[in-house]
Amino acid sequence: MKPMQLYYYESPNARTACAIARHLRAPVEFVRVELKQGEHRRPEFLAINPNGKVPVLVDGDTVIWESPAIAAYLAQKTGSELWPAAPAQQVEALRWIHWGAAHFNRHAGTLFFERVAKAIFGLGEPNAAAVEEATKHVRNFAKVLDGHLQGRRYLLGDALSVADFSVASMLPWKRAAQLPLHDYPHLDEWSARIEALPAWREPYPNADAVDMAA
Repeated sequence: MKPMQLYYYESPNARTACAIARHLRAPVEFVRVELKQGEHRRPEFLAINPNGKVPVLVDGDTVIWESPAIAAYLAQKTGSELWPAAPAQQVEALRWIHWGAAHFNRHAGTLFFERVAKAIFGLGEPNAAAVEEATKHVRNFAKVLDGHLQGRRYLLGDALSVADFSVASMLPWKRAAQLPLHDYPHLDEWSARIEALPAWREPYPNADAVDMAA
């Protein structure tokens, strides 16, 4: 297949898209967007994503934003079962992808922003009230995730899927962001399975890439 272009930075959602691409050995050319230099706000980038966000996948005339959509597209493009074939399982994958975005990763992302991104981009000190509120919500939704994972290896059962990559997107920053995930054994076991994937550990195209999770 002709190479696609995957625009990324070492941020949670873009990292997930990179990990999916490497896991699938998809024919992708990785294009790093330097957020500190404002490359995501330049006209040539806004022409492919007017949101000014990474990741973006360009496959000829097809342009896709949002990491779960990119992941599903790459899985289908490469014939991978990471995107399930059965309609009922597709619905289940969508349920967990949206749950992660709306609940678990939304609040984990606040802790990432307050404790990691602010320091990297010089945006000031963490907001104590925002940290307290997000910590409470992360605990609540981690309990939901932990309960669902009891008796399951992955979110959809025994098979790894796009939903796992999506919901796990904040886990590489669990220490740096101080995510309160200490009391959830099933979540821990699931997280360890994801972390054992070589592409999850090394999602970027070269060994010198600076991962904010490090």
